[in-house]
Amino acid sequence: MKPLSIGAKIWLAIGTAALAFVVSGGFLIAFLYEKLYVDEQLGQFMEEGSALVSFYEKEGLSEELYERVEWANERSRAQFLLTDDPMELASGAPFAADEDAQLITFEERQSLLDGETVVIRREHPRFQQELLGIALPLISENKLEGAIFISMPLAVVYEAFVDIQWALYAAVLFAAFFVVISGKRMTKHIVEPLREMKASAKEMENGHFSKRVAIGKSHDELTELAHSFNELAKSLEQVDRERNAFLANVAHELRTPLSYMIGYAEGIQEGVIERNKGMAVIEKEAKRLDRLVNDLLDLAQLEGSDYRLDKEALPFAELAREAVAAFAWQAEQKHIQLELELDEDSIIDADWDRMQQVLTNLLANAIAYSPPFTTVTVRITSSNGWAEMVVEDEGAGIPEADLSSVQKRFYRVKKGRSRQNGGTGLGLAIVQEIVAKHGGDFQLVSQEGKGTKAIIRIKEIDVGAFKEGEQR
Repeated sequence: MKPLSIGAKIWLAIGTAALAFVVSGGFLIAFLYEKLYVDEQLGQFMEEGSALVSFYEKEGLSEELYERVEWANERSRAQFLLTDDPMELASGAPFAADEDAQLITFEERQSLLDGETVVIRREHPRFQQELLGIALPLISENKLEGAIFISMPLAVVYEAFVDIQWALYAAVLFAAFFVVISGKRMTKHIVEPLREMKASAKEMENGHFSKRVAIGKSHDELTELAHSFNELAKSLEQVDRERNAFLANVAHELRTPLSYMIGYAEGIQEGVIERNKGMAVIEKEAKRLDRLVNDLLDLAQLEGSDYRLDKEALPFAELAREAVAAFAWQAEQKHIQLELELDEDSIIDADWDRMQQVLTNLLANAIAYSPPFTTVTVRITSSNGWAEMVVEDEGAGIPEADLSSVQKRFYRVKKGRSRQNGGTGLGLAIVQEIVAKHGGDFQLVSQEGKGTKAIIRIKEIDVGAFKEGEQR
């Protein structure tokens, strides 16, 4: 069996609610008829009958009592009957002489004999119409002397209810109509955005992320859902653009060294390029290609959720000294001075190789983009349980417009300098991923023409516990 759609379920619920409303309205009308008219009419009968009984108790079966009953008959739509022989009621008199037609039953006559008022609501035996009435006993000296019977066809009672009944029916139907119209609007409000989301999801499934869902002016859950859906589509569209850009960049970065290698290899074969010079270029480009592939593999591993770091307690200052020592010759060639300002007590829980990779990438950038006769400083400080390392240079700096993007893959401020400096454009992206894996924070502070600060914050571990472990 095919499952019902959300729209069908909503309409089923609305139909059920409307039906329940109409049925409830019908019961309400019947209840009002019974309580407001039938019970009220019986109350009026009781009041008028009690007044006559009270007069009887003072005056007895006098001519004045009969006159009062006759007067009540004239002014009321009900029929008043006074009899000094209760057996007349049992025989159907005065409506008919048929002894089989009884207005009251034998049991009800017995109740009259016991002095009880009898309420009667049944079909009249002669006129074939429902009758509403009461019979009140006239008791004198514990003896039933007669009875007062007040009755009215229910059709007469119902006539007074007709006008208000139709008004109630109209109100119920209007309310049901209002429920249906409101349900239709509610269904449109709920189902249409969901259908739009379904259509957009189908588009996304096919790789198209540009479609958006219309967001209404209300601030309900569906609007929030539509907004979240649009944000998801926007994020996926951005990811798709970045993926395409990444693939294009990878293709470009791979093609460039390969083109050089192929060109120089053909030049060597044709004798146009000197063999040693050509092989040197091919070797340089092969190494650059190797670095690019390694960086791509590193980045792919670091972005994986199952990648595990080999963490241990590391003296941060020792890590920095070893990394700086590896760049001493390169800095000397460019007449760049390397300075260290280290907190020797800073201990971090980190992966040695990965943190070395972070320092290597940052120092390589600092030296590559610093002019001769400047200083690159590596500074480590501790504060509130956090170690902060700053790699600061006096280079050209990064324009403010590019500062938020330089950590993206293959992003370069000046594309033409990339080949001269030999970078792959992945170094800062790798730094970002490694620091994030350590639960730390990485940021760049730069001012164009005044240099750049690369700042890393890593959680420290307790120095006392570390020294105690070393002694053991």
